[in-house]
Amino acid sequence: MLEEIVAGGASALGISLPQGAPALYRRYYERLTEANRRFNLTAIEGEDEAARLHFLDSAAALKFAGLAGKSVIDVGTGGGLPGLAMKIAEPAMELTLLDATEKKVAFLASLTEELGIPCRCVAGRAEELSRQPEHRERYDAAVARAVAELRVLSELCLPFVRVGGKFLALKAAASDGEIDAARSAIAALGGNISGIYEYTIPGAGILRRVVVVEKTAPTPEKYPRRWSAMVKRGA
Repeated sequence: MLEEIVAGGASALGISLPQGAPALYRRYYERLTEANRRFNLTAIEGEDEAARLHFLDSAAALKFAGLAGKSVIDVGTGGGLPGLAMKIAEPAMELTLLDATEKKVAFLASLTEELGIPCRCVAGRAEELSRQPEHRERYDAAVARAVAELRVLSELCLPFVRVGGKFLALKAAASDGEIDAARSAIAALGGNISGIYEYTIPGAGILRRVVVVEKTAPTPEKYPRRWSAMVKRGA
């Protein structure tokens, strides 16, 4: 069932899955379900919902940015979403999965090794790691899904992205206010919203968005700030 849903849904989205991808999504789902019993990775249960609301929703972002051969960091990845689901659909991505929780990163390291998917899994806080030379402005793209509001998310993600690269934020359709509130912060971080793209998750009828932010200038050294400063209203 899951295999048919992801294959048919990807086709409906205009995404060509590589051979063997549906089987990888099946194994991913099984391991995610097993791990979810031990620690909280997702509130979504059942293979139908996982196929549509996790895997297809994540892979849909590939429609709006060519990531083959690009270095991509998934910030606040949790159970590997959206990054790992995107990597299965586009194996030529060079993927780094970043999360602050070590047990989640350990799970992802074990999972990607089992699935035979080359991937770097890193434990740490984004606002700290993006200040390190090996990570700051080293990636062609950053992706994130359901981590924080766009204003905060941009401050977490844009410092990782090189000038000329992109930040892709997967958001709900009702996000106009959030997007407008983030524009000045994005500009201060060296970015510019270049596109807001909508799609419907096949079979779920849920309208979603990908906000694409182009990195147009280096992020000033003062960013990112401490988490408490980032989330403060009016900051």
